[in-house]
Amino acid sequence: MLTLDAVLNGLATAADEPAQLLPARQQMAFTLGFHIILVPFGVALTSLTLIAHYRGLRRGDSTALLLARRWSKTAAVLFAVGAVTGTVLTFELGVLWPGLMGTYGAAFGFPFSIEGLFFFLEAIFVSIYIYGWNRLPPWGHFWTGVPVSLSGIGGTASVVAANSWMNQPGGITMRDGKVVDVRPSEVFFNGAFWGETIHMLLAAYIVAGFTVASVYAVGLLRGRDNGYHRTGFLIGFVTAACLMPVQLFVGDTLARDVFNDEPAKFAAIEMVPTTDDHVPETLGGVLIDGEVRYGWQIPDLGSILADFSPSTTIKGLDAIPADVRPSDRTVSIVHLAFDVMVGTGTLLALLAAWFAWLWYRHRRVPHNRWFLRACAVSGLVAVICLESGWVVTEVGRQPWTVVGLLLTKDAVTTEGNIWALFACVLALYCAVGAAAIWVLRSMRRRWRAEGDDNVTVPYGPAPEPEPVAARPGPREQ
Repeated sequence: MLTLDAVLNGLATAADEPAQLLPARQQMAFTLGFHIILVPFGVALTSLTLIAHYRGLRRGDSTALLLARRWSKTAAVLFAVGAVTGTVLTFELGVLWPGLMGTYGAAFGFPFSIEGLFFFLEAIFVSIYIYGWNRLPPWGHFWTGVPVSLSGIGGTASVVAANSWMNQPGGITMRDGKVVDVRPSEVFFNGAFWGETIHMLLAAYIVAGFTVASVYAVGLLRGRDNGYHRTGFLIGFVTAACLMPVQLFVGDTLARDVFNDEPAKFAAIEMVPTTDDHVPETLGGVLIDGEVRYGWQIPDLGSILADFSPSTTIKGLDAIPADVRPSDRTVSIVHLAFDVMVGTGTLLALLAAWFAWLWYRHRRVPHNRWFLRACAVSGLVAVICLESGWVVTEVGRQPWTVVGLLLTKDAVTTEGNIWALFACVLALYCAVGAAAIWVLRSMRRRWRAEGDDNVTVPYGPAPEPEPVAARPGPREQ
């Protein structure tokens, strides 16, 4: 049960918060959660397209070229949707969070300026690459796709640079509460940049790879066991599977960086109420009245994971000043999201290991139906893993917008009806999402009507003509 003190503290906290804070955070959570699903396809689907394109040219594989052409059109649709949702997010930063942009815009806005350059470069070469089918020479056309992939990587790194700067701000000089000097390289390459950027880029390729593989796994389950579905499955799945061990290593390293550099976030992730050593690893559970409840604890493992020793001391929530200490609810959300991220990531790594075992035994795309069923849902599992990771990043920073410099309640706007604005944005995103689904389904129906075999593709081997029966001669009639 909640104590009277907890209730009074909660009411006092709510009274101190601006009325716009809740709807602003809800709107930001929705728009970011929607947009982040599109990022892997803007970044990594173009790279998968280039892999198929290269295979098609190198081996004279018309199936791979057909996949590349269709994937490029899919990527173009998702890129357009991402442009809309990303633009809305950019405007939200100024409309919802004037305290952030007004005070720290000179620093925080710099990575977004770089991202804008990458975005325009990517848009230009996406257009050239799509237009180039049937029009450019084979290898010249292939190379026009390379800037698309590189621009996606650069744009993602720029956005993550802005986000990581909020976690570990640096590169600025403050005077009288204002930024008077900005060192762009220190802002961009802040203390959290490399870990978060590599983690996000790997996540993008893993999500895109498993999602592509899941589409073709469904086709294989439905009996469409042909070269088209096998090739599409292998390109997507092998890319994601090969990156999973790297992602596990990077994620483990990043968690230790958080332990050293962001102790408040680490205390929330591990749900550690009091500073102590020999801290257990808690699976599940929630924090109620400052106590861990309903979780399963593994002795000493929390300290071991933090710094390889059971005697490692972990700063608990009690080490955080009370006025900036995250609430029990916030801690529970961060902790459970971290559990979901690690759990789903582990399942995907086990799926990759299962594939490696089956491939080692049979040297072909596995026909095991349970394996294919698991692959069919792997894309959804990867998206859940991605979303939960961003919950850890964003909610784990609360109550700060810029850690140590700007509280979220001081960054939010104090004017306007945010709920009405949220409703408009919600309607826009639903309309854009529905339109994207309709376009993709229309493309799929058209491609299914065309078939997967005997489809003429640019600079690929043309399908062999069907034999024509000889007409009987005069003596045979």
